[in-house]
Amino acid sequence: MVSTPVVLTKTSPTVSLDKHGVTSGLIRVNLNWTSAQAAAQQKAGEARGIFRRMRGQWQAAAVKDVDLDLGCMIRFSDGHKTVVQALGNSFGSVNHFPYVALDADDRTGSLATGENLVINLDHQAEFSKLLLFVYIYEGSGDFRGLDAVVTLTSDRGDRFEVRLDECPPQAHACAIALIKRQKGELVVGREVRWFTPKDGPGIQDVISRAYRLGMKWTPGRK
Repeated sequence: MVSTPVVLTKTSPTVSLDKHGVTSGLIRVNLNWTSAQAAAQQKAGEARGIFRRMRGQWQAAAVKDVDLDLGCMIRFSDGHKTVVQALGNSFGSVNHFPYVALDADDRTGSLATGENLVINLDHQAEFSKLLLFVYIYEGSGDFRGLDAVVTLTSDRGDRFEVRLDECPPQAHACAIALIKRQKGELVVGREVRWFTPKDGPGIQDVISRAYRLGMKWTPGRK
């Protein structure tokens, strides 16, 4: 049975995993979004008149799909810091340090499963902060129209959802949610904090500094 997700919003931005009984096991983080080509093709199909549809189909064929990258910056209780992301092939590991792993890299948004990241809560005592983030690796100029949604699902089926809405123009990165201890409980907090090119070069560095994670970055590709 699929549970109804708890949607984190501006007015209700946090949820305690402890109060939901999510204290161990794996929690899966899924990022899904609308393929730019699929959206353009749907729009073309809705156009009235054969010539409008043909023109729309030509335009859809020219649309470049967007490649969103899901990642997680991790600060540990002993002061260690690391990041799990496709860039630099830093896919992590579930059963070994850093106990967070990225499953795959969906380069178009066409995969039904999207991008998935797994956090091993059996090692939650070793985590100080986990910041989930996403950025545009290539393709779209910003997140508008992508309908990006991030869902956290526990082994038991508990679901917590963050919708990446109200995207400003040119925003090409977003701090999604911050997972940390708060009054003795493990809490997921909605961030949906957008970043644009004017915030500075090196988007991971910009996000890291914004959250005082103290990470040092080197250029990388995937």
